[in-house]
Amino acid sequence: MTIKEVSEKYNISPETIRYYERVGAIPPVTRTAGGIRNFSEEDIGWLSLATCMRGAGLPIEILIQYLKLYQEGDSTIPARYELLKEQRDVLLEQRKRLDETLDRLNYKIARYEAAIETGTLTWERPD
Repeated sequence: MTIKEVSEKYNISPETIRYYERVGAIPPVTRTAGGIRNFSEEDIGWLSLATCMRGAGLPIEILIQYLKLYQEGDSTIPARYELLKEQRDVLLEQRKRLDETLDRLNYKIARYEAAIETGTLTWERPD
């Protein structure tokens, strides 16, 4: 697949794809004899991983570090394992904070729904 086809199919800008490749967040993409990017299934798999992880908020540096470890071979399996576990813990903490915020918002929304029904809003705590 060309970069245009990948960009359209996976809703990723060509600039983002080129950036991921340039900084080492994904391995160098397969190229034709003329130097045109020709995305293989493996290339698309790496790109999918990068966009998923970035979409979840993982820093680009983590993706670069992960790829470097991967390229060093099986001796880095424990390090990759630890890296992924650490990132999972970061995401779980973020999810906890989001859940707390959603709980607060749901409480406030419920109060306003009741106020709309009754025509009055009782004293509202700031939390």
